Amino acid sequence: MCNPVTLTRHESCGLITLFSPPVNALSQAVRSGLVAALDDALEDPRLEWILLQSGGRCFSAGADIKEFGKPPQFPVLPEVIHAIESSSKPVVAWLHGVSLGGGLELAMACHYRLAAPDARFGLPEVKLGLIPGAGGTQRLPRLIGLEAALEMILSGEPIGTRQARELGLVDGVADEGHTPEAARLVMAAELVGQGVRPTRKRELLATHEAPLEWLAAQREALALPASGDLAPLKAVEALEAAMTHPFDKALARERELFLECLASPQRQAKVEAFLARGRHSRSLNADGGGDNTRGTTA
Repeated sequence: MCNPVTLTRHESCGLITLFSPPVNALSQAVRSGLVAALDDALEDPRLEWILLQSGGRCFSAGADIKEFGKPPQFPVLPEVIHAIESSSKPVVAWLHGVSLGGGLELAMACHYRLAAPDARFGLPEVKLGLIPGAGGTQRLPRLIGLEAALEMILSGEPIGTRQARELGLVDGVADEGHTPEAARLVMAAELVGQGVRPTRKRELLATHEAPLEWLAAQREALALPASGDLAPLKAVEALEAAMTHPFDKALARERELFLECLASPQRQAKVEAFLARGRHSRSLNADGGGDNTRGTTA
């Protein structure tokens, strides 16, 4: 099997390219490849900055569905994300296609984000009875604000590049649908002169004067439904932690809430339904219809 992550050098830039078709799922092989490539780039004195990109049709559609329900395989995604955000050299993400779930969490850990005009971004975990579990509830509000982050997390729906740029999720947008690698490097080089910019150190802003009271009202409006789905309420709790605790403590609280959702029977039922849809999609494709989407998500 070919290495799903490669490091190449272009002058002072280390190009880390993820390629694991069909949707660049963040499997254990990809995660370990990312850590190894990052370590190599940091150790190479010729490299001053890093561009993280993906081959194929998208940046990443998230976690590998084949790992659902299995014991964690190291490095886990939060470790990979922490390593990228802690890089001593600026890291720029080039985003095309979709960046969903863990894929978007990975992008948010980079110091800067550039996007293709038709890219889409989302945290769909709530649709599987989960919340983001690799810093999504902590980094997203630091990039786009508390209210927009809650709306994006609770809806689970992706947003387009234009909205992402307006909100501050991405720092720049390419002019054309197809952007050659050379053009990406030029765009990224204009940003890295600003240096390392960890998302975790950015101020968390809110539009409401009393954001905790606003969050409490949102929680009241999300009274536990008959289905017993905990995810929306846990998402609000995670954002409350983001507002009231230091980053590391709030991040640990997010993980606790994520694991609570993971253990719920409602989550299992949603995942089984998702897997069933994926099997149906593959069956249609084998018969000449449907698409070839693998079962990957947040």
